Parts: sequence; C-alpha cells; structure tokens
Amino acid sequence: MSVNPKPTRHGGQILVDQLKIHGADLAFCVPGESYLPVLDALYESRDSIRLITCRHEGGAANMAEAYGKLTGNPGLCLVTRGPGATNASIGVHTAFQDSTPMILFIGQVGNDFVEREAFQEIDYRRMFGQMAKWVAQIDRVERIPEYIARAYQVATSGRMGPVVLALPEDTLTAIADVADARGYQHGQMIGPSPGEPAMARVCSLLSEAKNPFVIVGGSGWNPTSCADLRHFIETQNVALGCAFRFQDLFDNSHPNYAGDVGIGINPKLAERVKNADVVLVIGARLGEMTTSGYTVFEAPIPKQKLIHVHAGAEELGRVYQADVMINSTVSAFAKAIAGLPRVTNLFVNAELANRDYQQWQARKEIPGMVQMWDVMQTLEAVLPTDAILTNGAGNYATWLHRFHRYGGPGKFRTQLAPTSGAMGYGVPAAIAAKAVDPARTVVCFAGDGCFLMTGQELATAVQYQLNVIFIVVNNGMYGTIRMHQEREFPGNNYGTALINPDFAAYAKSFGAHGEIVERTDQFAAAFKRASDAGKPALIEIRIDSEAISPNTTLSAIRDAAMGAKKNA
Repeated sequence: MSVNPKPTRHGGQILVDQLKIHGADLAFCVPGESYLPVLDALYESRDSIRLITCRHEGGAANMAEAYGKLTGNPGLCLVTRGPGATNASIGVHTAFQDSTPMILFIGQVGNDFVEREAFQEIDYRRMFGQMAKWVAQIDRVERIPEYIARAYQVATSGRMGPVVLALPEDTLTAIADVADARGYQHGQMIGPSPGEPAMARVCSLLSEAKNPFVIVGGSGWNPTSCADLRHFIETQNVALGCAFRFQDLFDNSHPNYAGDVGIGINPKLAERVKNADVVLVIGARLGEMTTSGYTVFEAPIPKQKLIHVHAGAEELGRVYQADVMINSTVSAFAKAIAGLPRVTNLFVNAELANRDYQQWQARKEIPGMVQMWDVMQTLEAVLPTDAILTNGAGNYATWLHRFHRYGGPGKFRTQLAPTSGAMGYGVPAAIAAKAVDPARTVVCFAGDGCFLMTGQELATAVQYQLNVIFIVVNNGMYGTIRMHQEREFPGNNYGTALINPDFAAYAKSFGAHGEIVERTDQFAAAFKRASDAGKPALIEIRIDSEAISPNTTLSAIRDAAMGAKKNA
C-alpha cells in the first residue's frame, strides 16, 4: 500500500489509518470513553474494518487471541482503562503462553493526569510486563505510525505473542501532520531458517536412529508448512505426535499419527517418547503440559537425542539442552525437511504407534444415561472435515481431545483451545472463528463452570448472527478441581459444587436455539435441529457426576486415595 504523505488528522484517525495499512479487517472491543476518537475513526472505516462489540473485555480479548490463532495475523482488541484492561488481561496471558500474535489497545488517562492515580489509572508497562512481548504507551501523536508498525512486527516475529499499547486521551485527540508507515512484513516470512550444518546434523541423527519420534506444535504454521511436514513424515515413515492443544497441525487419521503429547497422554505414547532414541521437536516450547510435568524428557539433558526447532532463540536451551538447537521458523524448517531424501530405515515403528493410538480411541463406558463416547462418534459422523472445534479448560475437554480427529487433509486450524489452561476460552473463541470464516461449522465445547465464565457472549453471537453451536457438558461441579480434591483430600469436597441454570432456557433468553440432552439417543436429533436452527444454538448435555473422565469415576479416585492413606 502506498504511503500517505502528511495529512492532518487527530490521533484516533491516525491509528485507524495505520491498522488499515497493516491489513486489519476485524477488531473486538468493549467501548470506553477513554478511546472515543478511535471509535469515531472506526466508524468512518466501518466498510473495511469490522468492529464486534462484546459484553466483557475477557471475551473480547479471547476473541482477538482466537483470531490470531486462526489467521496467523495479530488479533486486535480495544478496551478502556483500569477495569477494562484488567478484564482483558486473561486474553493477553493466553496469547503469551500460546505464542499467538495479538495487539491490545487500552485507553489511558491523559498525560496531564498521569502519576496522580487519576480515575482508573494504571501503569500498563508494569502491569503487563511479564505477560506481553512488548508494552508501551504512545505519548506523542506524531509517533503513532511508528508504534503501530513496531507492534505488528513484534507480535509476529520470533516466538509470536501479544503486544499492549496504552493510548492517552490527549494523544488520541491531538492533531498532527504525520506520514503513514508502510505495511509490516510478517515476522514468520522474514524470520530465521536452518543452515546447512544444522540440516546435515538432522540427517545424520535420523539416519542413525532406530526408534525416532517427531513432535510438532507452537504457532507460525500455515497450510503450506503443514503439507511440507506431511511430505517429510511420509518420506521418512516416522511416527508423529502433536503437542498439547496443537492436534490440528497433522491429520489425525494419517497412518503415521501417534496421538497428542499433552495432559492425559496415552501411557503407551508417553513410553514411546521416553524410549525414543531421537526426538525431533518442531515449534513446540516443550512446556509443562507437553512434557507431562517435565518427565517425558529429563532436564536439563534428555536421555533421548533431542533436536529442538523454534523461532524464538530464547526458547532453545531454556529447559532442555538439546543435541541440536535450530533457530528457525516452522515454515522454513518444514520446507527444508520436505526436500530431504529418505534417510531412515524404519517400516514398523509408525505402524505400531498408530495402532496404540487406535486402541486409545476405543469405546469407554461411563456411569449415567449419556455416553459421551457415543456423542463423539455422532459428531465424527456428521461434522465437515473443516469444522472448527473450540474449548476452554476442564475434564470435559478430554472427550474432545481424545476422541475427535482433527486436521483432515488440506484442512488448517480446526482446533482452538488454550494451552494456558484458561477457563471460559471456548465461547469467545468460537464466536471469533465464526466471524472470521462464517461458511465453516463451528462447535464450542464447554463445561458448566467453563461456560458461565463467558456465557454472556451468547448475546454477541446473536447480535452479529454468528451461528455457533455451543455444547455445554453439565455435571454440576468444577469437575477437574473436584477430581484433584478426591485424590488429595478424599471425601473433603468443598468449594466445587455448582447450582446451574437451565442452560437451554438461558440460551433462548438471548434469542438462541436451546435444547437439553439427558440420554445418548437424544443427541443426534438435537444436534441436527441445532445445525438447522439458522441462529446460534446451545445443547446442554447432562451427565452423571461420577463420570469424571473416560478412564475412572470420582468414587474410584476417592476409594484409591483412602486406601493409600490407610496403608501409609
């Protein structure tokens, strides 16, 4: 886009003009008087930048984060100062832990009021310092183009992540003659790539391996890099697992797929990773969830030969001293390995890994009138291969993660879930996904506790006719915490019980479609009606409180813990 010479504009207009130059097409907000000039400029640009008004800043921030995950471009969120910023912090934290590009704009008190603890004043550089890649305040109107360009560059470069910019009121109202910046260059397109010595070492380790394994995760992937990855896996015939909540990076129906390397990992898969002689990790940080509490790999020196590829140089050697550390974007590395000739001599390893995965997906019976395995099989039969599924945090997500197959051939970003483990993510993420790609089916999974953290965003879905299907798995408790209570303090259940509304009636009160499922055989027809409703729809699935996971019950956990205490 050509650079505008030097038009006279107020700060809010300058800012919005920069967003357009950088390719912004969608933003999420809760309006505030602290950034009215920006809202006015967005009104003038409403044909090029859609603005979705949300009911809570946490919802708006999570929508922006989900946009970043889905598109690879920075998700935009605008909130007011003080309470607006603190509410939005959950989305910033999720973006940081999930390495998602995002920019949060916060209205701020004027420079003439600063450091007086003015109304809702906070120093955002201190507040967000540990949960954002860069935090700044634009105190001079003529520097807005510079700051916005840098924000886009920082958010998408290296290990991608969130940027926070505070906007003092007087900066937004001030008039300036200032030239626009030019459009940014996405950091993943200009980032580091693997050199020949590193690739030679990768080939050497793979050629010597008897039992290699590949783990993929992190941000920066696109359809081309996923296709390159698939070509590499098929050429080398090695087994692959996806890191925690990045299951859609590789086709789960592929014969080389071994399952997800995350929380609740298949024990056979965990042993496979532990016993591998070479592990190639592409894009994943190797955090707590992916490493099962830093046990799959020993720190600081794993017993496996470890090849760690990451776009952020600061992540290499952070916990694990890999044998080969490669600072590269996933796209550049995937392209490099796709061009390798076959260097492995394995024919059985991937087949055995996939067989273990298939067995892990076998039917699981749970107490009660609703069998969640059968519900998942119904969804597998009717959902399009490009359907987007979202969730927050809780034991209910196990059914989705374990029994749904993500990432069909040519499909990209079919899973939106927080590696940060944040509850309440699924609802706003689903709304954002539908706003980005309204032609695709979007299904949100939420527990009863998870849903009500952001359930008011049903109003947003109805207002903007974003026809998401919300599935609320209701067991009347904060189930994950109750599970931990039974394991650590059996019988002492406190603070985890929930009294819930009629979720179907709740949905209808917003103008959405609502249904209740209390038996397995009711689900298929209910889902069909929800799909055909022509508006947002919610299905409440009432499950037995004992059905805490596919593998066990609350009573079994309690009995085992009590037995252990008696024998201690």
